[in-house]
Amino acid sequence: MLMWVVFLVVNFFEERSKNMGAGQNVFNDGKAVLNMSITVTVSAQKPPAPHGYISISRKKLLQNLEINTGARVNAWVDSMRASSPTHIKSTPSLSDDQGSWNLHHPSALEMFEQIIEASKGKQIAMFLDYDGTLSPIVEDPDRAFMSKKMRKTVRKLAKCFPTAIVSGRCRDKVYKFVKLAELYYAGSHGMDIKGPEKRSKSTKDNESVLFQPASEFLPMIDEVYKQLVETTKSTPGAKVENNKFCLSVHFRCVDEKKWSELAQQVRSVLKEYPKLRLTQGRKVLEIRPTIKWDKGKALEFLLESLGFANCTDVFPVYIGDDRTDEDAFKILRDRGQGFGILVSKFPKETSASYSLQEPDEVMDFLRRLVEWKQLSVQARAQSRM
Repeated sequence: MLMWVVFLVVNFFEERSKNMGAGQNVFNDGKAVLNMSITVTVSAQKPPAPHGYISISRKKLLQNLEINTGARVNAWVDSMRASSPTHIKSTPSLSDDQGSWNLHHPSALEMFEQIIEASKGKQIAMFLDYDGTLSPIVEDPDRAFMSKKMRKTVRKLAKCFPTAIVSGRCRDKVYKFVKLAELYYAGSHGMDIKGPEKRSKSTKDNESVLFQPASEFLPMIDEVYKQLVETTKSTPGAKVENNKFCLSVHFRCVDEKKWSELAQQVRSVLKEYPKLRLTQGRKVLEIRPTIKWDKGKALEFLLESLGFANCTDVFPVYIGDDRTDEDAFKILRDRGQGFGILVSKFPKETSASYSLQEPDEVMDFLRRLVEWKQLSVQARAQSRM
């Protein structure tokens, strides 16, 4: 019955779009259809979207109907449950066949020699998520510290290859965790990007902010943050984090029986802000501006900033553990350059080519890259003597 209602709603939107003529029509159907409070963009002929905003296709509209209507809050909670690291079978068909998944996403450590062979003659560029990749997932997100060994490894990595941290966290917070000035940092899912700190005689620190595409949303983000803090304070364990250009509602410390209540609370706030969208990560709900920007776009921007915009001799490697990292994995797969590595102990749907199980394996992989690079440099130096 629900799918029939969804079918009727989609057709309603399509017919309305056609009757209003060619081009895009943006409208808010707050009460008329399934008591929705979302702003959607519908295109009959799929013309280009207005600058900066996302055009929602039929498929996306179905997804929004499932996420944003009150009738589908249970499905939303099911998705929250599936993304939880404590629930192994997030994708039952894959979890039932671990061997098949490993065949398609082999260990990057076991395939290290093949990876090096594929990168031969190209410039490797490293892109790293933070939580769950360089640091373990912890109950208190403010204590997601990376180990001294990991920091030392990342510092050596940055001396060998251009290296960037791409995180959903606030850029300043990620920097405080990592404390390495020689890296690129892309915080807030790539909506706040800066290059390595440069030192000069005139200034001790010259912080180069490269890109902030969502600056106009800052007042709105702050406003919603205050409302979410107030609204969710009745749910024990819920934590709202202000990541400057986006917000995170952490539910890793919330009793699973309270997830539905938390989902309703978040929805009650966001229904008044159609220019913000909700996505989901690893035990976290993410609120972001509806601009067409994500970790994949940030990856492309960083490659361009590094001078590799249209180069065929670059070999990008992106390592991440979250759903939001899939945007970057897909970019690399579409470009046919480099590859993505998913950090996960369990099978998941992914566009990554390889896998690693935990941050310790990530550190081992990075160490091997550094050792390989150092040996290569030594070999070239000896050959010139």
